[in-house]
Order: sequence, then C-alpha cells, then structure tokens
Amino acid sequence: MYLDHAATSSLRPEARAAMEEGFALWANPSSPHAEGRKAKQVLEDARERIKRSLAWNGEVIFTSGASEALWIALNRAKVERRIVSAVEHDAVFRAAPDAQIFDEELPLDAQTLIAIQHVNSETGTINPVSMMGESITPTGAVLLSDCAQSAGKLVLPHVNMAVVSAHKFGGPIGIGALLLRDFNLLEPMGGHERGYRQGTENLPGAMGMAAALEAGAWATTAEDRAQFSEQLGADRLTVGEACDYIVALTHPTLSAQALLIRLDAQGFAVSAGSACSSGTLKKSRVLDAFGVSDEVAARTIRVSIGWSTTPEELEKFAEAWRALA
Repeated sequence: MYLDHAATSSLRPEARAAMEEGFALWANPSSPHAEGRKAKQVLEDARERIKRSLAWNGEVIFTSGASEALWIALNRAKVERRIVSAVEHDAVFRAAPDAQIFDEELPLDAQTLIAIQHVNSETGTINPVSMMGESITPTGAVLLSDCAQSAGKLVLPHVNMAVVSAHKFGGPIGIGALLLRDFNLLEPMGGHERGYRQGTENLPGAMGMAAALEAGAWATTAEDRAQFSEQLGADRLTVGEACDYIVALTHPTLSAQALLIRLDAQGFAVSAGSACSSGTLKKSRVLDAFGVSDEVAARTIRVSIGWSTTPEELEKFAEAWRALA
C-alpha cells in the first residue's frame, strides 16, 4: 500500500494515454518543417490546457521538473537579492546557496526575490502565501512560491512566479513548469521556451502533464481524509494550518527508522521526510526550522495520500498505526 505520494505519485492512465500519443509525434517542436510545426502546435495546446487547469493568467515555461524551475527562477530573475523561508525544499537552497533566510525585519524592494513555499512536503503545512503577498507586492519585490505539493490539489496562490511538478499529481516524471506573470521577470538564456530554457521540449511529457491535471478526480473524498486524520488522533504532528493529504505522525516511543522498517514489513510504503533527505538518518532541517524538538523529530514519519489512494488503504494503515502505538 503506497502512501508516499509527496515523493511521487503513480502515473494516471489519462497521462499514460496522452504520452503514447505524444511519442508518435516524433518531430522536434522547434523545427521549422511541417512535422515540427505540427509538434509545436500540440505543445502549445498542452501549455494552454495546463494554464486553464491551474487557472494561471500568465506564461508557462516547461522544465524537467521543480528543481530546474526553481533554479531558473532563483538565478535568472532580474533581482540582486534573494530571500527564502527556512522551511523551503532543499532544491531551493541548492539553487540559491547564498540566499538570506526570511525575517520580517529584512527590507524588501524591487531588487529582491522572496521564495515562500505553498505546502510543506514534510508536515503538510499550508503557508498563507497570498495573504503574505498583500504586504510584499507593494514593495515591488518578486514573490516566488514552490507549489510542487499544491498544484492540482489546491488553488494556487497569487504570486509573480510559481513552480509545479507533474509527477506530484499523477503526471510523468521529468516534466514540470515555471509559471510566471511576465517574461520580463527573467533574464533570457537562449535556447528554447522563448529563449528562457535550454534543451529540446519534452512533448510527450507536456501532454501527459496536461492530461493529469485535467483528470483531477481522487479515489478518496475530503471526508475520507478527514476521518483518517481523526483516526490518527493526537499522534498527528500539526504545525499551523495543514492540508489533508500530507500527514506527519509522531510515535510515542519508536524511532522513525524503526517505524519505517516495521511498516514496510507490513506492506506500507511511507517515509521520514522528503525523499532527498529521508535516507540520511539526520534530523530534518524542516522540522528543526518549524521548532520541533529533536526528540519528537526522531520519532516522526510522513504519510502522504495521492489520487490513487483508496479509503480501504487509509483504514488499513490507521489500524496498523494503532497497533504500533
């Protein structure tokens, strides 16, 4: 029973079918001949479908995933200073190692980019990005939000730039996008995507991404997920307002490593934090930034629900968790 959708979700059948169509369109979308123009038309159609599905009134730059989109935003934005929240994904810190950590006392101006994620991948915490933008926008600063864990699930916040990743909502691995209000926010780098991204466009991936967003439906309802949270009771670690599809759980005595081993033996795929750091056995940087004590963090795991998770799977996990606790 797979409960690690925050790491990656299984491919939706609609996305698979769309990609198979895309593989038949073998021409490079940037080629000027008839076959290339046909591929370009399909690529642009996928771009518009993604914009409609996400209710995004702006531009879309296709990338290889969220990490590349973050790199472009953080390194090609026309700003001199970068400020990021302390609980951002590691990809943000890799893309901007010299960025300052957000502090309300830091002055903001038109030469500043500030990155605030929408939904945290380890705790499910929903940051009030749109509300924060109401005070940030008047300063002229550029607001970037990592929406990899919210795109296709929640309404995107009102920001200058947003990052999405297809495999988090049932699309293919290897395709994502940087959404931006205007191309003028970035310095061009040459190549494809209007000169803002290098590398041939992934046409089958873009088609699969669009189809996954349009499919939408989940096997569980909001009521199913709320009931699941109630069954877990006080063991759920909540930091602020949280979404209902990423759940951090703290065991009274067992370590996260012991929990992963026992649950895996029972057929449950869960994790301890984000996939890029869960194998290190170090304390989560995110939990530390949220103020979670070392003792609690050492006994915390993550359960994440996706489009294919069934109510029966949630019930079986809840029973297994109660037995462990």
